[in-house]
Amino acid sequence: MSRKLFSPARVGAIEVANRVVMAPLTRNRAPGAVPTPLMAEYYAQRADPLRGAGLIVSEATAISPTAQGYADVPGLYGTEQLDGWKAVTQAVHEAGGRIVCQLWHVGRVSHHLLQPGHADPVAPSAITANTKTYVFDEQGQGRFIPTSAPRALQRDEIPPIVHDYAAAARNAVQSAGFDGVEIHGANGYLLDQFLKTGANQRSDDYGGGIENRARLMLEVTRAVCDAVGHERVGIRLSPVTPANDIVDADPQPLFDHLLRQLATLGLAYVHVIEGATGGPREVEGRPFDYAALQAAYRQAGGHGAWMVNNGYDLALAEDAIDSGRADLVAFGKAFISMPDLTERMRRGGPYQALDKATMYGGGAKGYTDYPGLQD
Repeated sequence: MSRKLFSPARVGAIEVANRVVMAPLTRNRAPGAVPTPLMAEYYAQRADPLRGAGLIVSEATAISPTAQGYADVPGLYGTEQLDGWKAVTQAVHEAGGRIVCQLWHVGRVSHHLLQPGHADPVAPSAITANTKTYVFDEQGQGRFIPTSAPRALQRDEIPPIVHDYAAAARNAVQSAGFDGVEIHGANGYLLDQFLKTGANQRSDDYGGGIENRARLMLEVTRAVCDAVGHERVGIRLSPVTPANDIVDADPQPLFDHLLRQLATLGLAYVHVIEGATGGPREVEGRPFDYAALQAAYRQAGGHGAWMVNNGYDLALAEDAIDSGRADLVAFGKAFISMPDLTERMRRGGPYQALDKATMYGGGAKGYTDYPGLQD
């Protein structure tokens, strides 16, 4: 192998030291939606350009109070939140790293306990997701509970959501110091809900055919590009994941159409989850041709970096890069237990296990206390 995985690359306007990406990872350690000094330490540990990620994608970050779906996840809409994120990005940059912020609206994957005024979550249609969200009880113990029934968004409520995405992008880049943003269009959250038939049964111009269901994601992407510049914008997609009870009747033509439209926007990168998020790379009963998807994007003029994700190990990642099938490879849980994952892969190990009991909520344990390699 050429070891090209560890070589520098340009991702839109962002120069990265290697092609290993830290995928977004929700950790529920931002009380009051405010990033903490411990979070700054956590991200900085993974930012060393030789040992860690060439590019870090932050944990999913709510664009507004109504966009929140889990307890103690960070936001991008208040001064205290932006100040907290600024400390994070400064720590990452001081370590030599690059970081983009993932913009998030959960839609129906929420609970009224997490919504302003205990209102119902919003969605394209009033269809409850058969999934769970994360809350803390009165004793401060985290637990998963079923999501609440959502209400369908009115037509005139949609443009303000597009505005919220653009405002959050500006906040991320101009105020908090991120190198760019990633639009979360995957895993059954709001934009993915509008995209797919299992969650979208609207009869207006945001529902029905492929063009209508793709409308909101494209409007959001254009608005975010206008806000911060297209070379600082990426997007995350998951064509066939069943995460958060999401499904589409015919995903291949839907995503081929979407990528042809995204190709015209000059994005920094496209981040594709292959298979079931955090699960098998082949989803039973949901075949999908990722090479055809990439071809649709390239043939329509898309030049952004192609980032792949889900179930990659060193051999598979090197093959993806060396064959030209991908420009970047994202790793998720491995970066939790191994802040210096890139150096470990360069050496061929050793690798260390993840403490799954500390993934969500808590403090430094299982967060900033994983040991690094000794020189």
